Amino acid sequence: MSIPSAVKSTPIDSRQQLVEYIAAGEKPRDAWRIGTEHEKFGFLTDSLRPPAFDGDRGIRVLLERLAERYGWSVAREGENPVALSRDKASITLEPAGQLELSGAPLETIHQTCCEVNKHLEEVRSIAEDLGMGFLGMGFQPKWRRDEMPWMPKGRYKIMREYMPKVGSLGLDMMTRTCTVQVNLDFDSEADMVRKFRTSLALQPIATALFADSPFTEGRPNGFLSYRSHVWTDTDADRTGMLDFVFEDGFGYERYVDYILDVPMYFSYQDGRYIDLAGQDFKRFIKGDLPAVPGVKATMKDWADHLTTAFPEVRLKQYLEMRGADGGPWNRLCALPALWVGLLYDDEALQAAWDLVRDFSKAERHALRDGVPREALKLSFRNYTVRELAAETLKIAAHGLKRRARTNGNGADESIFLEPLIEIVEANQTPAERKLELFQGAWNGNVDPVFREFAY
Repeated sequence: MSIPSAVKSTPIDSRQQLVEYIAAGEKPRDAWRIGTEHEKFGFLTDSLRPPAFDGDRGIRVLLERLAERYGWSVAREGENPVALSRDKASITLEPAGQLELSGAPLETIHQTCCEVNKHLEEVRSIAEDLGMGFLGMGFQPKWRRDEMPWMPKGRYKIMREYMPKVGSLGLDMMTRTCTVQVNLDFDSEADMVRKFRTSLALQPIATALFADSPFTEGRPNGFLSYRSHVWTDTDADRTGMLDFVFEDGFGYERYVDYILDVPMYFSYQDGRYIDLAGQDFKRFIKGDLPAVPGVKATMKDWADHLTTAFPEVRLKQYLEMRGADGGPWNRLCALPALWVGLLYDDEALQAAWDLVRDFSKAERHALRDGVPREALKLSFRNYTVRELAAETLKIAAHGLKRRARTNGNGADESIFLEPLIEIVEANQTPAERKLELFQGAWNGNVDPVFREFAY
């Protein structure tokens, strides 16, 4: 989730301004970058409980020590540190204290993986002193929703009160899920449309490959990606597969119309969040909201509002791939490798689109609805998602090889796909591996996951 927007508070005079804001994200190919974000669960190593914000072993102390030791700047709400920033990267807090790295825009996956490793080393160096660890999975494996702490952020207070009105799993999304995502650029509206359609159709494949959330409150939950399932009953007004993306005429304007119809959460004014949950942004543009009489929406409000829709792929001034469970460090590098390989090489993008272009609306939804439970083993047409994933990885690998961005040893970025290739070859997702351990060596106890799979 995002920190308050830094966009200027320019009044909104027309719908065209909103379109132009998104179009301003267009970049020439040589300026395309890779922005990787990942979330992780904190836990106290003695009790395995999630750390609270305050206290000697709390999130506040962790943030303050990270800032002091490693030169991060601190952003606060009131007296509370809620985010850190350094070199175009940021560390932010999810609602229950999940720690998120929003990485800097980088040129190669090699740089991304170095960034991830450095971040995890810094966090571990502080966390160990506090008796704290961090775990990468898609869903909190042990603790109930009412056992999760809440971070003191105004945005989350508003969402916490609103979520139960629009779905049964929204509070679980906020407090008990973690994801990894990648943000990628486009050079034109046509390029955005190609990438949006291709990545949206293939998002269930990423969900299957990264499926790593098979436990709820210490027991198997019947899913391989329960995190993905949670999104199906969070808030239908702001989630889903966005069927209109595949319709003729889709572009910036159609996406703007979609976002204008997404109910509001808040407006951030004078250092505080104003609760506008469920209100109409179009009325806000006119200055016609009873909660803020006479106050008209600005471009800063628009930038913030764009962050409150949560579809499988999201458009801001770049495209966000949002379909993957959190996981260990090597899969944090694998996700950007997958999507860069598919979308940043013209031949690969065409091949990926050819793979999915004849999927019907019903088939796209069948994939989205089926992979949370069955992942790679889901039947599709005359084969399974495993075969579809294998072909997708082959296309991505060729795309990365053609990019030819090598490290000091001469290896190109396709090396970062290896964990995903191993998953497909074994026909076993990370979730299925953990279920196997749960039923075997762990003797029906999820506690070992915090030791064996911590960063």
